[in-house]
Formats: sequence, structure tokens, C-alpha cells
Amino acid sequence: MARPPLVLCLSLLALALVSVSTASPRKVVGFYELKKGDFSVKVTNWGATIVSIVLPDSKGNLADVVLGFDGLGPYINNSAYFGALVGRVGNRISGARFVLNGKAYRLYANDGNNSLHGGHRGFSHVIWTVKEKVDGEFPYITLYYHSFDGEQGFPGDLDVFVTYKISGAYELSVTMDAKSVNKATPVNLLQHTYWNLGGHNSGTILSNTVQIFASHVTPSDSHLIPTGEIVSVSGTPYDFLKPMIVGSRINELTGGYDINYVLDLPMDSHGMRKVAVVKDGGSGRAFELWSNQPGVQFYTSNSLKDVKGKGGFVYGQHAALCLETQGFPDGVNHPNFPSQIVNPGEVYKHYMLFKFSY
Repeated sequence: MARPPLVLCLSLLALALVSVSTASPRKVVGFYELKKGDFSVKVTNWGATIVSIVLPDSKGNLADVVLGFDGLGPYINNSAYFGALVGRVGNRISGARFVLNGKAYRLYANDGNNSLHGGHRGFSHVIWTVKEKVDGEFPYITLYYHSFDGEQGFPGDLDVFVTYKISGAYELSVTMDAKSVNKATPVNLLQHTYWNLGGHNSGTILSNTVQIFASHVTPSDSHLIPTGEIVSVSGTPYDFLKPMIVGSRINELTGGYDINYVLDLPMDSHGMRKVAVVKDGGSGRAFELWSNQPGVQFYTSNSLKDVKGKGGFVYGQHAALCLETQGFPDGVNHPNFPSQIVNPGEVYKHYMLFKFSY
């Protein structure tokens, strides 16, 4: 066989060296802690996930108040979305399809015929880049993910940032930004932490008291797809306008609570509204939730069953509750719901503030 010219060999070697030197660095998954006194928050850049929140009770005893796992492995196959940031579009999209600017887009169906939380490999199941971690009086971490055009069927490139920050004494702020680069696209990011203020291993949340500042809900069908209606909570088990014990009317529902509330209160001078208050009588722990979003999904972990969590504790039905501020579910298919479309150059902004007490 004839040997290739020396010039060609050198050229191929040069190309190989260039490809090695310009290869993207391998992403590494880590765990990161934010701490202020006896209040701490731990996150991982796998799914931009909150894995632990520790704070004292009325007697000074510390406990971790969010459900989760020991180590990374179980989070990779985390079908419950414990603590994750979900997107590009959280909650459900009916038929895993939508039409935008005259073009039909088909998504990855991972919940029967529907798309749930961005598809089978949504933002909760990817490695985010740690852009910045700052300690000090108000520690924070900022994570970044680039979602490519066509990922899980969604149009356009999207640059996404989330910052978790201890913004005050026993306060956690969550700031989510997403910039559309080149195509209009729906965006609805959710923070999917499971809360049990008695401690992640304390049993159910049925004795918790919850108040939700919303007089209407968006009812859904048997597949949890909104019908498009907006109905009053008056006279129904969904009425939490006054503080109510979670378990007091839960048996009137199939499985428990899993519905979007249409928030009532006006925005304050910072563009935030009070969403909900949760209290655990046994520990004295409580939190207020504030946000700039029009809705909140109230979910009482109805489908949890025999999930082995932290320290080997087994989580069952109603082991926690979720309050996920959001745009309305399936909003892209309901013109009467608030728009979730972000056009090129525009920035989606989603703020959450948890104010804890004990």
C-alpha cells in the first residue's frame, strides 16, 4: 500500500490536535451548600435540584424539611422530580403538541399521550453549569443551561439561568431567567421541591395548615389536562382562602390535591404577590411563599409510594406537599390563559421567595 504524503500526515495530526484542544470540558456533577447561621440549603447542578433545606423548629432542633435522596444516583432516575427545576415547559401539554405562529410542534410524550415537565429529558435531567458561587452574608449559587433548538421538540435555542440565594434571615429566593435566542418558544419553569416542615422523615403533611390566596382554579380532566375553564373554589374542597388543615377534606378528592390555583392578590412594589402560607403545628415551622407568577400548583404527593429517601426513610403517599408557582398548565393550548410565549430577544423571569419562621 502506498504511504500518504508527509504533508497530508502532518495536516491530519494538526487537525487531531485542534480537535483535542478545542473539545468542550467534561461537565462534572457536584453538591453545593449555602449557609447562614443554622439555616442551610444544599443544591446539585444535576437538574438544578434543591436536595436539602435545614432550619430549626420552635425548640431549636434542626431538621431537613425537603424530600430527597442520599447521593446522586437516585436523582438521575428521579421520576418524582424531587427538588428539581423543571422545563422547558413545566406541568402538562395536552397531546404533546402545540401550534405557534402557524407551525405545529410535536413534543416527546412522557405522560401517556401528553408531555410532562419538558419531556423525558427535560431540564430536571441534565447537567447544569455552575456559573458562580458566592459565600458571605447572603450566599448564592447561579446555574446555567443552554437548551438547543429542537430539544424535546421545542423550538429555538434558550439560555436558562437559576440563582438560589439566602437573601435574608431564614429567607430563600429563587430567580429563574430564560432568554429566547432565535425563535419564539413557550417557557414555564417550575421549582419542584417537596416540603414537609415537620422534617422529611416525619410522616405525612395531612395535619399541616395551608392558606392559598386564590379564589379560582383551572379544573382538569382525568389526565390532569385543564379543561380551559376557570372556576370558583367557593363551596369546594379547593377553598384555602382561609387557613385549612390539608387532610380535613382530602378524602373528598380522588387521591388528593393536584390542581392549579389562579392567584388573586395584586403585585407589590417589587412585582411580587403573596401566594401561600404553610404551617406545621408540631414543629412550629412555617413559610410564606411569594412570587410574580399568575398561578400555583398545589400537589400533595398523591402518587408517592414506597420511595426510599434520605437515611433509608421510605416516603409514602402525602409525605410532602408542593407549591409550584407557574404559568397555567397547558397554557400554550388555551388562548384564554396567560401567554407563556417568549419571543427572540425577550427574557422570561420567574421569582420565588420563601420566608421561613419557627
